[in-house]
Amino acid sequence: MNENSVPRREPEPQQQRRAEMRVRPTGPIVPSANVSGHALMCVIAIMSFLACLTLGGVSMVRATAQSWQSQISREITIQIKPDDNLDMEKALADAQDLALTFSGTTGGKIIDRAATARLLEPWLGEGLDLDELPVPRLVVITIDENNPPDFAAMRAALTETIPQAFLDDHRTWVDRLVAMANTTAMIGSGVLALVFSAMVLTVVFATRGALSGNRHIVEVLHFVGAEAGFVASEFQKHFLRISLKGAGTGGLLAALSFAAASFWQSQTLATPETDQATALFGRFAIGYTGYLGIFAIIIVIALLTTLTARLTVMRTIYEIDLIRSDPGRTDTFQS
Repeated sequence: MNENSVPRREPEPQQQRRAEMRVRPTGPIVPSANVSGHALMCVIAIMSFLACLTLGGVSMVRATAQSWQSQISREITIQIKPDDNLDMEKALADAQDLALTFSGTTGGKIIDRAATARLLEPWLGEGLDLDELPVPRLVVITIDENNPPDFAAMRAALTETIPQAFLDDHRTWVDRLVAMANTTAMIGSGVLALVFSAMVLTVVFATRGALSGNRHIVEVLHFVGAEAGFVASEFQKHFLRISLKGAGTGGLLAALSFAAASFWQSQTLATPETDQATALFGRFAIGYTGYLGIFAIIIVIALLTTLTARLTVMRTIYEIDLIRSDPGRTDTFQS
């Protein structure tokens, strides 16, 4: 055969002949398959949820106590006891006019007979005839909280003008309420401190536990020449993602819980259950400050987990260097 008649085979492209030499995309330094962190993420989510619930509960109790205190401090009551020689309606009007002459009073209201009967219905029933019972009548005076009137002078003037009148400035109730509010706030703050401390310890030990199971990755990276700062930064990035996911999930669930409770309360107004819950806890709304507190807890947990991961990796590398310099230290660090 003629040499020229043999068909020549075109050379294969270099990329086809050496496909195995293609550059593959690099994977992460810290493999997610080995350092999954699912358990750590669940622990962080649970502790974040509990801490955010406690923070919201404390802020809600504080707001309710302040509302109670403000409502009581805005009003004083003049009580006039019935007497045979007393014109009750005239005495009520005179007491109101006299109280309004003092600086610091902003308004007054006479509780009429129908309203007085309604106040006594839970104890004496309906259809109450006030003429048959010696029931005192009330005058409610609104005052300026920041510039209250002189209660002693007002009480002396009322006693001199209307001997049957008695001024109640609710100071005893305000003092008791302030003491109760402070005690409740202290208890809530103590519970919040305990929950936050438990969260800190749990996150720290869970992060160290997750890293201790992946010590070999730190050793390999360190032995191939990676600097300690580079290895620590890779691990802290990985645990930052885990902590943000866990803390964000817990904080979001807590915020949704408060939002759902507030929505339920607004949809079930004027029911016995809602009235009792509102009387005890107030509105199930934590406001923007509560939500900012939840966001702050998420950030604190993320930073805490990241810092713990970095310090643990740096300590691990330090131990590896000590073991390489003195193999006799192996048992010490393993224990």
